[in-house]
Amino acid sequence: MEHIDSLEILQMAREAFVAGKYERAEPMLNQLLLIDNKNPEIFQMLATIYYDRSQFKKAIKTFRRALEIDPAYADASVGLSIILNDLGRYEEGKEIFESAQRELAVVRNISDPYLNERFAQKHLELGDLYFQYKRYTESTEQYYKALNLSSKRSEVLLKIAESFLLGGDPKRALKILRDLVAEYPSFLPAQIKLGLVLYHSNRVVEAVEEWERVLMRDPGNNDVKEYIRVAHEAGQTELG
Repeated sequence: MEHIDSLEILQMAREAFVAGKYERAEPMLNQLLLIDNKNPEIFQMLATIYYDRSQFKKAIKTFRRALEIDPAYADASVGLSIILNDLGRYEEGKEIFESAQRELAVVRNISDPYLNERFAQKHLELGDLYFQYKRYTESTEQYYKALNLSSKRSEVLLKIAESFLLGGDPKRALKILRDLVAEYPSFLPAQIKLGLVLYHSNRVVEAVEEWERVLMRDPGNNDVKEYIRVAHEAGQTELG
């Protein structure tokens, strides 16, 4: 009966945690530790709560405890990586996550599409974090790792192009965007971004051509209409 009760408590704690009701989740999680202190998920949730309160030392210690139990636990490794990045310990943070991925690869020794997607998402999260801190070399590296694992190639390639663009390599970004548009002609965000890159490179006629192709597929796109209007009003095209 105790086993059933602990499962019920864990489920209630999960629901409260996912809903962001940390004050409700924490006492249940602490209660669960008295029953089972070998479940990495419990430590991962508690560590996230501590992180939310800016209790960084306690959060780091608790995330590390989760990884001691399960070195391949992705949620804990990413949570710990994010804290370390916030504290400026970038290389340490990256190694934590990549170590967990290596551990999981050894344990599984198989290709698992579901796990690949989960790890791809974690690489994207780390890439976004590096991007936020304007560490574009590291963000690009993480995005490429996600690209090798994810089925959402178009979205990841767009992130890679943006990272190259802001990282000071517009030619590389432009090539990726052109290839992306050619491979996924219905993926309009890439075509819109390609137009913007062309526009800011003073290749305005080409930019407008890209945006007009977008309007053929999405006639109600007001942002693209505005881009074209600005280009026309600037007198930089012969169109219209």
